[in-house]
Amino acid sequence: MKNLKRCWLRLVASNVFLVTFICPATECNAQSRGSLLALSKTDHTLAIVDAVTLNVIARIPVGNDPHEVIASSDGKSAYVSIYGGGSLHELNVIDLVAQKPLTNIDTRPLFGPHGLTFANGKVWFTAEGSKSVCRYDPATGKLDWSMGTGQDRTHMLYVTADGKKMYTTNVSSGTVSILVDTLIPPGRLAPPTARPREDWIQTVIPVARGSEGFDVSPDGSELWTASSEDGAIYTIDLKTKKSAAKIDAKVLGANRLKFTPDGKLVFISSLQSSDLTIYDAKSHTEVKRLKIGHGAAGILMDPDGSRAFVACTPDNYIAVIDLKSLEVARHIDVGGGPDGLAWAIRQ
Repeated sequence: MKNLKRCWLRLVASNVFLVTFICPATECNAQSRGSLLALSKTDHTLAIVDAVTLNVIARIPVGNDPHEVIASSDGKSAYVSIYGGGSLHELNVIDLVAQKPLTNIDTRPLFGPHGLTFANGKVWFTAEGSKSVCRYDPATGKLDWSMGTGQDRTHMLYVTADGKKMYTTNVSSGTVSILVDTLIPPGRLAPPTARPREDWIQTVIPVARGSEGFDVSPDGSELWTASSEDGAIYTIDLKTKKSAAKIDAKVLGANRLKFTPDGKLVFISSLQSSDLTIYDAKSHTEVKRLKIGHGAAGILMDPDGSRAFVACTPDNYIAVIDLKSLEVARHIDVGGGPDGLAWAIRQ
């Protein structure tokens, strides 16, 4: 019975009886974490993957050229950006409970939805073709806010839990935008019922062209991004809103970057390399280059800090990385050209 715990299920019929299941503690804990969501760009599907077995339990059709996916905070819905290189204009809404498509959101006049996050009850996304960041309210079914960045290829997105700060990379401009929501009170002549208005203040920080994938450290103090063109990592002090360091990481073709949940390591994928590059966040030194395939895109960390999932797009599988050994533990087949990844945690 070592390393095991009991999962109890009471069933009531004409007589009361007890059925006892025995499952490994790690598996019972994993069941409470929810499901892994993974997009296939080739098959135009969203795969729902069991967190325990890592088997695909459903494949749901989505639109052409799906790139990123995010789940609602209650884990019941998913949103998929239909990108088209900046030319398309659709978010697909998926019912994760019934495992079926729900509706499509037409984002026009905002084109090229890409980066996604769910914060403060709303869906936030970039519209690369319109050089904008945008917001959709599921409660009203409307796009309720957008703002232009004035930068080229506004691509990936991070929004704080309270929806008051956001960060985005502008790939072709070689910049990072920091946007802060500042409420402006009504003027003296405003009617008594007037509300404060949102006034988002943007700070643009130069990094390098090709800076696309990025992440914010778990403590919220730093932003790291990697450039596909020069292979360097750039760090930004989020308190001062200034560049902090340039690390000559030589990660040409860098695509995505993620901190481990404890903030100690940083993973960088590359579409041009067979290696997953791993850096020490404190010392800014390389820890390891792990061969995972012929190139990689999306990276997702298990919230409990045990695993990382890396979408090896050219190899048509997801590599599962053990965060203790920093070795590949297994592969998951979610369909051709895997890319965007997310967790759906049922509340």
